[in-house]
Amino acid sequence: MTKWVYSFGEGKAEGRAEMKNLLGGKGANLAEMSNLGLPVPPGFTVTTEVCTYFYANGRQYPDSLRAEVGAALTEIERIVGMKFGDAENPLLVSVRSGARASMPGMMDTVLNLGLNDVTVAGLARRSGDARFAYDSYRRFIQMFGNVVLDVDHHHFEEVLEDHKRGHDLNLDTELTAEDWQEVIKGYKEVVQEALGRPFPQDPQEQLWGAIGAVFGSWMNARAITYRKLHDIPAEWGTAVNIQAMVFGNMGGDCATGVAFTRNPSTGENAFYGEYLINAQGEDVVAGIRTPQHLTIAGKIANGSDLPAMEESMPEVFEQLNAVRLKLERHYRDMQDIEFTVQQSKLYMLQTRSGKRTAPAALKIAVDMVREGLISQKEGILRIEPKSLDQLLHPTLDPKAAKQIIAKGLPASPGAASGKVVFTAEEAEKQAGLGENVILCRVETSPEDIHGMHAAKGILTTRGGMTSHAAVVARGMGRSCVAGAGELRIDYKRGIITVRNVEVRAGDIITIDGSTGEVMLGEVPTIQPELSGDFAELMGWADAHRRMKVRTNAETPLDARTARKFGAEGIGLCRTEHMFFDADRIIAVREMILAESEAGRRTALAKIAPMQRKDFVELFKIMKGLPVTIRLLDPPLHEFLPNSEAEMVEVAKAAGTDLQKVQHRSLQLHEANPMLGHRGCRLGISYPEIYEMQARAIFEAAVEVFKETGETVIPEIMIPLVGTKKELDILKAVIDRVGAEVIAASGHKVDYLVGTMIELPRAALQAGKIAETAGFFSFGTNDLTQTTFGISRDDAGAFLPDYQRAGILEHDPFVTLDTEGVGELVQIAAERGRKTRPDIKLGICGEHGGDPSSVYFCEKVGLDYVSCSPYRVPIARLAAAQAAIEGEKRASEA
Repeated sequence: MTKWVYSFGEGKAEGRAEMKNLLGGKGANLAEMSNLGLPVPPGFTVTTEVCTYFYANGRQYPDSLRAEVGAALTEIERIVGMKFGDAENPLLVSVRSGARASMPGMMDTVLNLGLNDVTVAGLARRSGDARFAYDSYRRFIQMFGNVVLDVDHHHFEEVLEDHKRGHDLNLDTELTAEDWQEVIKGYKEVVQEALGRPFPQDPQEQLWGAIGAVFGSWMNARAITYRKLHDIPAEWGTAVNIQAMVFGNMGGDCATGVAFTRNPSTGENAFYGEYLINAQGEDVVAGIRTPQHLTIAGKIANGSDLPAMEESMPEVFEQLNAVRLKLERHYRDMQDIEFTVQQSKLYMLQTRSGKRTAPAALKIAVDMVREGLISQKEGILRIEPKSLDQLLHPTLDPKAAKQIIAKGLPASPGAASGKVVFTAEEAEKQAGLGENVILCRVETSPEDIHGMHAAKGILTTRGGMTSHAAVVARGMGRSCVAGAGELRIDYKRGIITVRNVEVRAGDIITIDGSTGEVMLGEVPTIQPELSGDFAELMGWADAHRRMKVRTNAETPLDARTARKFGAEGIGLCRTEHMFFDADRIIAVREMILAESEAGRRTALAKIAPMQRKDFVELFKIMKGLPVTIRLLDPPLHEFLPNSEAEMVEVAKAAGTDLQKVQHRSLQLHEANPMLGHRGCRLGISYPEIYEMQARAIFEAAVEVFKETGETVIPEIMIPLVGTKKELDILKAVIDRVGAEVIAASGHKVDYLVGTMIELPRAALQAGKIAETAGFFSFGTNDLTQTTFGISRDDAGAFLPDYQRAGILEHDPFVTLDTEGVGELVQIAAERGRKTRPDIKLGICGEHGGDPSSVYFCEKVGLDYVSCSPYRVPIARLAAAQAAIEGEKRASEA
């Protein structure tokens, strides 16, 4: 019989940390903390399997669930000596979500559940504090009303604000028990008006309503968006955690807080976090009140004049610090913890691996290896490869002039400039038009997730370093400045004001998430220094990976950038990209539009020296590393002149009349240029084109050797091959030209001739093609197009529909389709190796920089991946992780 509920408390638990898939991250870690003997309020976890059952069975529960929940609730009652729904000594519980992957703020929570008009009086008598009891009740009505009953929270806020205005009160803490009773009356009227029925008084109805709401929130819009952004499968589901309430809002000896065992922004090994006296947990993360720092050092660093917990509650702080050290040693990772202090007693409510910025993740991983907490391999596996993007892009130039208008908290590092927008919807709209935007909010909420993802940076006027904006921005790698309290945002007028400065929607501002500064205009940036911890981690990665990492580059700038990032050669030099410059494209157009071989050779003679010079530069930069040069593969529409002025230029350069150029351009027009007269088809029709390119390659190799003594071994790649015969014919042209250059120069040039596998037929015929090809490079961009029959230029219009419908999990042009396209790659690799065991195999589509695709390449046993320059470090790290995971699998087999 399936067990649906797992209890914890009294220093023991039915679960443990390894059961994260069943209990969710929060439930598994609550169980683990209980087993460690930490002060965890007792509770139980309803498993993720119930969530799966819930959605598979029309939102119904398993038959035995109610009995199991009832038994677990009775056990909590026994431990704490209170009874759920009792008029004199009521047990109150919290109901929280808990997926196996951390999804901060994306799903729903209900606190103080079990309160009603009767139990609130009992709580007031038992606690001796009527104000606390009615404050807790109003919080419960508001939270339950919003989360479970779907009454918009602003209705409750209006009631509270109206009461405060009417009684000349500013802060929530100024309200008395009588004030809260009036507010509660108003809250209940809001529910009655919205739903046509009173607020539920039955604690059992409340409990099952909250459980259903948490399971329901797994499929809310913000959770779906978050899962999509972080590749979290919908079938994982969430657990529900029910736990005895402890109260941080019972007075001055109570508090609640959020902390990280190390600094999540910088990675520094220092206790980092915030707390609020006389508050509940949601107050800290929601940014409703400005929180205080845990440590004196944190208080000083952020210029706060509010007392640190280290000062106001020194004994509890010492206990918390001891828990911090114990948890980090136990989990061997930086932890994000939530705690409550009730009448000077510490309770732990959560621990999980903390979200961190890429610089922090890097420092923490390297430091923990140095400290002996984790191994080098574990350090490598701790870094999300895509997060390295945050380290590879520019930061603010410290010498640049800056007009600072405000300063907030440095919530997520990195600099960002962009147009001011005030709504998530506008952020998404403007970003879709190619604009850089900064999302400016009083405070963010989980509903803003889509706009936060679209924005380059996030600015809030309220909230602390552990607010929703800060945590989500760090996880996304967005720059964030939080709690910039000097700023006043007027949503209706679309204006930010600070002293005598006004910033309007559409104005450019710059934020620096490392310093908390907010600046007018766009501030210049500088390139990052990739040394220190970054260089050390990359060194470990290089030592553990098997695959080489090359770059896709055809300009000296790209080649130098890629070498700086550790590229081990060029895996794809797209020669047609060398001809888009204004001084070259006329000659290329002249060549394409020529009606005779003589005309083409005249145009090619103009191009040849430019091409030779290009190759000389690339060979010098690569210093003997392999350079794979793809011969001309222009979809003709990219080069044909479109305007009459362009045609006049070509006619003049070719010494012909405009009418002939117009006629020839019309002749060459193609209905589907991506499947047209391109690649090797062009070489078969006009072999003189590939002849010119081959000569330029061989002559450049000779020139570089004579000038530098560096041996160059070019890899010459024939594109779009579908048959062995195409490759045979064009290889013969290349071999003939090579022999001519070698004979004329007296210098032997070693080279390889291979092909790009980008057609399904080529993949299936790889065994035959390998008789001629010295290497295969999988052009997965075109292989994806030709396998799916989808144009990558047009697919963006409908692929999101396919992802929403569950037809495709990922955009196949971003992450390799391992089932279809991947199977073709595997077939080609196996058949190619069978014919030629030493054949060199690589991938050069943009998938070469996608970590999931790199994992697949390691599994198939490719020799290298090639990607754009800025993705080289990502591919190096992903290749190392794939190799380490492969070793693990092999050892477990």
